Amino acid sequence: MSSRPPHSISVAELDLAAPDGPVLSLRPVPGGPQLAPGDVYALVRVEGRPAATVLGTVAEGDDPAEVLAALARGRLAEAGPRTDAERFAAVRPLARPDILDWNRKGLTPPRASVIVATRERPESLARALDSLLAQDHPDHELIVVDNAPRTTDTHDLVTGKYADRVRYVREDTPGLAVAHNAGLAAADGTVVAFTDDDVIADPHWLTALTEPFAADPGLGCVTGLILPARLRTPAQILLESHGGFAKGFAPRLYDPAHPPADEPLFPFTAGSFGSGASMAFRTSALRRAGGFDPATGTGTTARGGDDLYAFVAVLSAGFRLRYTPEALVWHHHRETWQDLRNQAYGYGAGLTAYLTATLVRRPRMLPALLTRLPRGLAHARTMTAQRGEGDGGVPGEHGTQHHPWPRSLSRLERRGMLYGPIGYAKARAKARARTGLRKAAAR
Repeated sequence: MSSRPPHSISVAELDLAAPDGPVLSLRPVPGGPQLAPGDVYALVRVEGRPAATVLGTVAEGDDPAEVLAALARGRLAEAGPRTDAERFAAVRPLARPDILDWNRKGLTPPRASVIVATRERPESLARALDSLLAQDHPDHELIVVDNAPRTTDTHDLVTGKYADRVRYVREDTPGLAVAHNAGLAAADGTVVAFTDDDVIADPHWLTALTEPFAADPGLGCVTGLILPARLRTPAQILLESHGGFAKGFAPRLYDPAHPPADEPLFPFTAGSFGSGASMAFRTSALRRAGGFDPATGTGTTARGGDDLYAFVAVLSAGFRLRYTPEALVWHHHRETWQDLRNQAYGYGAGLTAYLTATLVRRPRMLPALLTRLPRGLAHARTMTAQRGEGDGGVPGEHGTQHHPWPRSLSRLERRGMLYGPIGYAKARAKARARTGLRKAAAR
């Protein structure tokens, strides 16, 4: 296994007419530089649908489209054909023949509210809003939640450049979950979607994320595909080569009435469901589940876990959750080694913080967790061993790693896991103190 520091990788989109068909287009990712000789990471689309990723080396004088297309055809041939019927079977819950085919034409996506929580990042926010204003969804609103602002930069951007196109909401209490709850309270859509201020959304993202709600009245949440917008630094490449935020290219339905056999800790395996940069909820379902726990998320001592908590809350309320790779956003990963260290620690802390939040707010779920724990730990040890043996692979090809994951980051993640319950307790105490102060001031 090579320990050579990774070098910059170009990122592109390759569209094929069929799995073994000709190239329709090859282009850089939105906002990205033109392709140059060297390593290229490409999303492979088949007639526009995300289908796989490949990593290839384009030499001086090579046709990059043909180099990447040859790799893509081989990758797609290994995966085998995937018809609409097979896609439907992959997401159709057992013993539910009444569920409509989510792939059928003519579905009208419900009205959606898109929430972007932000804090002092007007440049990246503007990039995200430009992509969200270019969505092909027929009926949606955009809401920016300015979380604990120190300056007026976000307010000036939204009310100036995006006046009458984007609603501005200010939330002075710091924390991503608090900001998301403020957006949820302001939303008027049947579906409420969330993304981050450091993404570029594919023009079809919101439609793909919301159409499934029209097909399945029991659906409470949909998550989508998250791919890297840039792979310029070692930290970005290392994160993506070990999974990043993507959950693969196979759609999947999680039904609490039919727990998946390959996830022994379900529904506590929330990290496999999706991520907060590309998620949507039936508004009534999320409100019924109590929204996001304000003591979780970036900006609190819990460090994260707000999205994971919401996934489990909606599932525990009896709703289904679906992952769809057709709902795509390009995510700008943090660039520095210190960013990656902070991320590793935050992942660990957020994981155990969300579990603590779930058990504190839903103590009836404790017996289920204790019952699943022994088998789940055995499963986790197996997956960890397999991950450690990874020897090749490309960014986004999960389960294999081209670059070894530093032990220092694994230690940080474990330290974060130990801290998570403490961080959640501190954040919860702060939230309750603020609530008490507000009530006292109102008297």
